[in-house]
Amino acid sequence: MSAMMPWLGLGLLALVGLGVIGTGLPAAVVLLATACLGAAVGALSGDVPVHLLGVLPERLINLLESDLLQAIPLYVLMGALINRLPIADALYRSCLAVLPGRAAPVVSGIVLGALLGPMNGSVGASVLALSRVAEPRLAASGIALADRAAIITVASTLGVVVPPSLVLILLGDAMLNAHTIAVTATGRDDRVINTQDVFHGALAPAGLYLAACLVLAWWFNRKRQPDGKMPNAVARPTRQQAVLATVTVLAILILLGGVATGYFYAVEAAAMGGFTLLIAGFVSGRLPLPVLKDVLADVLTLTGALFFLLVAATTLTLVLRILGTDQLVAAWIAAIPGGSLTATVIVLAAIAVTALVLDAFEIIFVIVPIVIPPLLIRVADARWVAVLVLLALQASFLNPLIGYAVMMTRTVLKRPIPFAALLRSLFPYLIAQAALLAAVLLTPQLTHLGEGADDRSRAAPPISNGELEKRFDQMITLPEPPPLDIAPTK
Repeated sequence: MSAMMPWLGLGLLALVGLGVIGTGLPAAVVLLATACLGAAVGALSGDVPVHLLGVLPERLINLLESDLLQAIPLYVLMGALINRLPIADALYRSCLAVLPGRAAPVVSGIVLGALLGPMNGSVGASVLALSRVAEPRLAASGIALADRAAIITVASTLGVVVPPSLVLILLGDAMLNAHTIAVTATGRDDRVINTQDVFHGALAPAGLYLAACLVLAWWFNRKRQPDGKMPNAVARPTRQQAVLATVTVLAILILLGGVATGYFYAVEAAAMGGFTLLIAGFVSGRLPLPVLKDVLADVLTLTGALFFLLVAATTLTLVLRILGTDQLVAAWIAAIPGGSLTATVIVLAAIAVTALVLDAFEIIFVIVPIVIPPLLIRVADARWVAVLVLLALQASFLNPLIGYAVMMTRTVLKRPIPFAALLRSLFPYLIAQAALLAAVLLTPQLTHLGEGADDRSRAAPPISNGELEKRFDQMITLPEPPPLDIAPTK
């Protein structure tokens, strides 16, 4: 194979970023078109064995046989039902009635994002939901436009780190595959992590960040003066809304606690949540047949888009492996000077850069399978790495210049927001997020709180630098790409 083929794969990744930004096409279309282009160039050059592309159907079948993917339509259903039923309105009004002081509207917006963000699936979906539900009510409470935008932006990213979210579920599956590759390559006696491990690892950091956001929202708005007149003040909740909000919060906490403690699997929790919302809609009369048909149509549309994205990303990652791009990236990660902390920071920075143009799903499906397996060969703590990836994604989405959540919020609100004012409103939350990321980087134990003794006893011994270089050399000097089916499905 020509030495230029791995570099062609890097060019394809750059082309994906340009295509997503410049064409306006769905990311899945861009990924699939880029994969086809890379395969065609490789085949026409004679450097890529065309028969290797024949394993794509088998890879897709194995991928779609994963039981964990059942959670995708279930979580999408939960998000669609929450948006259709008066749950968000009841939660916001009830929270506003319970909390005292002038900061209550801002704190209520953060709480609403924390409760609904994990159910909405993606950052973009959370921005849309919060813009529709919370933004008009925040405006009626006299919150300035820049502050409203900051609240929506921060709250929409809470679904990235607060379990059990769809982002955590899919990242957990990707980390399982990446860790399997790393353990197979090194021969370490690690217990391969799963989705539950990622949930448990994210609990403490997510709780710390949520607490910090609530404190900051209260502190900086406790003496807030209303922004102009408030002719449409938010009404207090009715008795029915208060009961609905209470039941909803209890149900969410039970599902979260059940998943976190291992009593429920993610798919089971999503199924229980979706079923409960359906029954509530039928009993309350909020889901007549025409509305139910619209909800199911929305669920099928979004689920189909996510599965299309998964198929397109799997196709592109196969092409990148055939081109040898993953081996080139592995060689670069092996050559990073310094210890495991330095290598982890550099890989996280690369992921953060891609998060400026790609959504969390695209990063999990495309970037994580390329950069995380070689990192886990060098860094044995896969649970720590998984949580750091989540925090790096969240930090990138909050980038005030071109962060995904910031840009989505500015687009959805459809009103000019002065950058200086938005930066002032976002600044405390950015500082808190940076402090949390630094704390987790320097204190991996934050991701292992509550971990069982059996898991700790299975930790692998450290690998010497000489042995590390030897094993990396064995990986990157293989005459053929790594086995394409090395990552088993769950």
